[in-house]
Amino acid sequence: MSQAGYKQFCPVAMAAEVLCTRWTMVLLRELIAGSTRFNDLRRGVPKMSPTLLSQRLRELETAGILERREVAAEKGIYEYCLTPAGQDLGGIVEAIGVWGQSWVESQLSLKNLDPSLLMWDMRRNLNADPLPARKVVIQFLYPELPASKRFWWLVVEANGIVDLCWADPGFEVDLYVSTDLRTMTAIWMGLVKVEGEQDKLQLTGDRKIARTMQSWLGLSPFASTQKKVA
Repeated sequence: MSQAGYKQFCPVAMAAEVLCTRWTMVLLRELIAGSTRFNDLRRGVPKMSPTLLSQRLRELETAGILERREVAAEKGIYEYCLTPAGQDLGGIVEAIGVWGQSWVESQLSLKNLDPSLLMWDMRRNLNADPLPARKVVIQFLYPELPASKRFWWLVVEANGIVDLCWADPGFEVDLYVSTDLRTMTAIWMGLVKVEGEQDKLQLTGDRKIARTMQSWLGLSPFASTQKKVA
């Protein structure tokens, strides 16, 4: 790693030299969640520059946490795969998330609104089971955002595969969801529920899909963690 280091033999200090550089933990979050390609990793850390992302990936490879592998069927295309050492970090990253959900004040979290990250995480965690067994298209509208960040589409295929589009995919929309970004983020984080935010949510379209929104909506893996008071 590029930092000077702590110069201590303590395993905590040695691990911190590898894991505690800026962006490293959130990058590990994306790798552990299953992202392997550079562009997918970028969508999970949208405010991280491509240059810094490349640097951190090289550092994690040097540390033995991931391997860079060429995709056999796509020459020149690479995937970043966790080694056993990287996979062993899953519990650590999860524990940090649980601690953050439990103890970090909610209003501080809700100051860091990011529609790209929110929608990417919703795509990844969406539960297709309550949805009809066909292609389902859900459009999200955040009226207060600039035009380039205002519209998003989740396209759920019959086989459960979910795609995220920031340009109109051209399919008939089953459900339109209009709300502000703060409300949608709070729902995703598990701080509030869909039924409690009806005055801030405008749902237009298929009534069954609208009625089951809480069950299919992709929530944070930490949404069920209860808040604690220090």
